Amino acid sequence: MIVIGLTGSIGMGKSTTAQFFSEHGVPVHNADQAVHALYRGKAVDPVEAAFPGVSRDGVIDRMRLGKALAGKPENFQKLEAIVHPLVFEARQAFLKKAEADGAEMALLDIPLLFETGGDRDVDCVVVASCDAATQRQRVLERRGMTVEKFENILKRQMPDSEKRARADYTVDTGQGFDGARRAVDAIIADIRTKGKKQR
Repeated sequence: MIVIGLTGSIGMGKSTTAQFFSEHGVPVHNADQAVHALYRGKAVDPVEAAFPGVSRDGVIDRMRLGKALAGKPENFQKLEAIVHPLVFEARQAFLKKAEADGAEMALLDIPLLFETGGDRDVDCVVVASCDAATQRQRVLERRGMTVEKFENILKRQMPDSEKRARADYTVDTGQGFDGARRAVDAIIADIRTKGKKQR
């Protein structure tokens, strides 16, 4: 089974790109969704122990957690040390099931793929991208988003130009749905042609 890593900075259209892969029958594992599930399950107790007061009714309150993390890089590292191993465990279970189900390829949707070294664990990398003005407009339209929040998120993410340079494939989502869908169609066809590359 070929394992594809999908990444892209905030507002670059990564979720839409993942959906286009899904339309081809490619199983998709979404790292953000896995974290959401963990914040209602396995991660609640260890995160609450590390950051007292961030849970409410047995669930991690993301607003409270955000305040605990604000402006403290060391707290991000502490949180990641708790959550990343749990996300990895969920990801491995997903891949095992996909392979058992006979999937030809599976896609791991991971926002910080390069930043966490996750690109070493996949057979090829796809990056969703668009121009900076489109990215900014999309992100600032999100509920509760501010310029300051957006800029802080960008600081934690590898620059888009570097992601493009390191990826095997790029999907330009700035040209509309049809263009992005055609790009995904072409990527899947190319992966099938090349087969699984040697790690």
